[in-house]
Amino acid sequence: MNPSPFFEIEKRKNVAILWLNRPEKRNAMNWPFWRDLPDMVDQINADPQIHCFVIAAKGKSFSTGLDLEEFFQEFKPVVQGELADGREKLYQLILTMQKGINAVYNSKKPSIALVQKHCIGGGLDLVSACDIRYATKDASFSLRESKVAIVADMGSLQRLPHLIGNAHTRELALTGKDISADEALQMGLVTKVTEDFDTLLQAGLTTAEEIAENPTIVIRGVKQVLNHGIGKTIEEGLDYVAVWNASMLDSKDFRSAIGGFMERKRPVFNPETRVD
Repeated sequence: MNPSPFFEIEKRKNVAILWLNRPEKRNAMNWPFWRDLPDMVDQINADPQIHCFVIAAKGKSFSTGLDLEEFFQEFKPVVQGELADGREKLYQLILTMQKGINAVYNSKKPSIALVQKHCIGGGLDLVSACDIRYATKDASFSLRESKVAIVADMGSLQRLPHLIGNAHTRELALTGKDISADEALQMGLVTKVTEDFDTLLQAGLTTAEEIAENPTIVIRGVKQVLNHGIGKTIEEGLDYVAVWNASMLDSKDFRSAIGGFMERKRPVFNPETRVD
């Protein structure tokens, strides 16, 4: 796998951990984060033995978001471009930065975000792109961009309404305030809160391993159907899943499931990529 100064990929059986690995800066997102994240997800997508991945962070915090000082120093001419040509360069830079977080969201492999302590700005963009989110009890979340004179542009404003509702999203975005792990649990941003990071990591890996044992073709289908249904009517969603199953239902794993049911045996899915 290609190395990155910001990320580290660790494989555990059929699960990968994508580590944010800039602990000395509380995983503040400098340019290597934005540059390398698409490639990290591509590497995970390309490995048939990885069925699910966890995004976790080394150090005291998940991420304090965009490294504003370093980013402004590196891209000041682009950020402060006066003419249309300069503004177009900033527009293209923003689209480039969006690619990595979009890659997490669009990956056919499910993702689980594990948050300890700070999850600010770009950190919240990243976890909102994941399928499942867990946190430690000392975690705090903030859609902080309004406090640094930025309209959040990495996906939180687009994805959070579907996770926590429009009203909660507006309150977080307009105030830039912090919310606790308990508040995040109550509004549905996270679905599990643990005592500390060790139990958080174990909980995340347990869920990831449970997902990884299921048929990969079905997991891809579930994620695709759920993502496709956002913004659609129930009728459109039902038609889409009907087309999906009409095309994909009769898989090797489906036949294994039927055989297991008939023989009263637990089927083993994904035998060609399973790591025991």
